[in-house]
Amino acid sequence: MKPEDNALAAVGVDAEDEQIYRDLLRRPRATLPELAAHTGRTAVALRRACTRLESLGLGRRMAGRPIRYVPTRPDVAVAALISRREEGLAQARLAALALLAETPRTEHLAPEEVVEVVQGQAAVVQRFTQLQQTATEELLVLDRPPYAQDPSQQNAPEMERLAHGILVRGIYDASALEIPGKLRLAQESAAAGEQARVSPEVPMKLAIADRRTAILPLSADASAHSDSAVIVHSSSLLDALVTLFEVLWRSALPLPISDADSRPADMPDPELFALLAAGLKDEAVARQLGVSLRTVHRRVSELMDRLGARTRFQAGLLAARRGWWDPDS
Repeated sequence: MKPEDNALAAVGVDAEDEQIYRDLLRRPRATLPELAAHTGRTAVALRRACTRLESLGLGRRMAGRPIRYVPTRPDVAVAALISRREEGLAQARLAALALLAETPRTEHLAPEEVVEVVQGQAAVVQRFTQLQQTATEELLVLDRPPYAQDPSQQNAPEMERLAHGILVRGIYDASALEIPGKLRLAQESAAAGEQARVSPEVPMKLAIADRRTAILPLSADASAHSDSAVIVHSSSLLDALVTLFEVLWRSALPLPISDADSRPADMPDPELFALLAAGLKDEAVARQLGVSLRTVHRRVSELMDRLGARTRFQAGLLAARRGWWDPDS
């Protein structure tokens, strides 16, 4: 059975019952014996399944004989199941807060209560996702290669947090934006509300949720995939990580804009300018634009001529004066 055959698993319907619900939708007037003959299931098994569907609100038994079950419209039934699941999740959150209130507070935490070590790439990805999903106020992120997850895919948990109004601040290492498509994803996040900046040297990966919990690689080797990570809870160590982020934030530059409506009308070659302002080298710019290195050199020269600049640094200053970007924002 394919995963899509159990599309209702998220609302508590198992694959077998969902298949019977689909059969009911296709044959809403079929009697139980007719449905049994068509599906190859026994009447007893079908009746038990239909009873479960009835309890979930996916169908109801008609009065009279022969036995007949009528399916509920999918949009109505599934909306009710989603609402029921959301109520259950809300109750679980309240229960978690109640359990937290019952947890003894100690002034001095033991080392194992401050730092956890997570082993295995899948476990690291799971804890990173979990940390993002639990943020209710603020998420601070240092982003640099290599990645445990596919860097060409958008960070769905972060986008979900942004949709809920959570403040997200991210600092991207310039080398991250050299990965094909990564700059576009970063700009999409910024368009969704992320406050994004770029730094030539981000020392490590880091994510901090609500200044209460952080996750970072256990290994200091930034050139290899890490299959272990450290979870740091509220402590002076966590305070130091927050301070590190703030220091890097103050020295980082804003991510170049990508929205054409936000660009000044007189900005020439906006794609090239965005990549250069992000700190990418000419070779990386060529890869991002899908052109030759020679073409990049020519377009850079034309851009500098347009600005009347002799050096790239001077070009950045002149671009800021024209309002093409704000290096101090």
